[in-house]
Amino acid sequence: MSVGTQTIVEIDENEASARPAPTPATSLAGGPLHELRAVWVVVKREWIRFASDPLRVIVGVLQPILFLFVLGSGLGSLVNGHGEFGASLNLRTFLYPGAAAMSVLFTALFSAGSIVWDREFGFLREMLVAPVSRTSLVVGKCFGGALIASVQGVLMICIAGLAGVPYNPVLMITVLAELFLLALTLVSFGMVVAARIKQFQSFMAVTQMLVMPLFFLSGALYPLSGLPTWLKLLTRVDPLTYAVDPLRKAVFEHLHKVPKSVVERLVPGVTWDGWHVPVGLELGVVAMMAVLFITIAALEFRKVD
Repeated sequence: MSVGTQTIVEIDENEASARPAPTPATSLAGGPLHELRAVWVVVKREWIRFASDPLRVIVGVLQPILFLFVLGSGLGSLVNGHGEFGASLNLRTFLYPGAAAMSVLFTALFSAGSIVWDREFGFLREMLVAPVSRTSLVVGKCFGGALIASVQGVLMICIAGLAGVPYNPVLMITVLAELFLLALTLVSFGMVVAARIKQFQSFMAVTQMLVMPLFFLSGALYPLSGLPTWLKLLTRVDPLTYAVDPLRKAVFEHLHKVPKSVVERLVPGVTWDGWHVPVGLELGVVAMMAVLFITIAALEFRKVD
């Protein structure tokens, strides 16, 4: 080797040794920041798809509005002035928490079901071969869908006054936070179902078969007290019960004109063998279900080719 070549090699070696070694903080590839960026990209994609389809917002909020005002007003003519419902309370006020839960239910499931469309059109394969963990893709999909479903919750909050629910800032924040938690659980549940289904029609059929009974057993349409033993047992094992009950409690805590005896009759809370389950534990049950479903969905998508 000539002297000139040896000098160049020595210079290259010195420059290489002088360069700082890459660290997890400066290199995103494969690190936590890289995975967080993948989560953000999936969330952003969900928002772009949602913003490009304004009809989806209208359809998503139309059903709970019809449920609240048509059903509430129709049945209200039967119960107003009788029993618990009188001058101090309108049936629409009682149904409002259930309608709010319904507003996020269908949007959350539709967001999860869009993964089936991605599978049919080949976009899911492109996502799965990306240099990121599939867990990050599932988490991004779940949080993106939950945020979109929460938009429906915001619209329900905007019409709360029409149902006799006061526009109290603490109440509005509480309702929105609980709706987001519910939406996250529903999206993650939908992701578990969508992991093994290849047709969107099949996905909607399965979710309707599972979710609608869960909704009707959650106490969204009736108080949880005075129920037959078999129905009471089913409401206690229904995860949606632990989301609807905190919503109703939050609403009734701000209805100062309603007599206490009426509140105790219509909002008895969830009991386990006579023990009243606190709101914190109810929300904890919903949160644990969300974590469980996200974990199962991540494991399922690791098997998807």
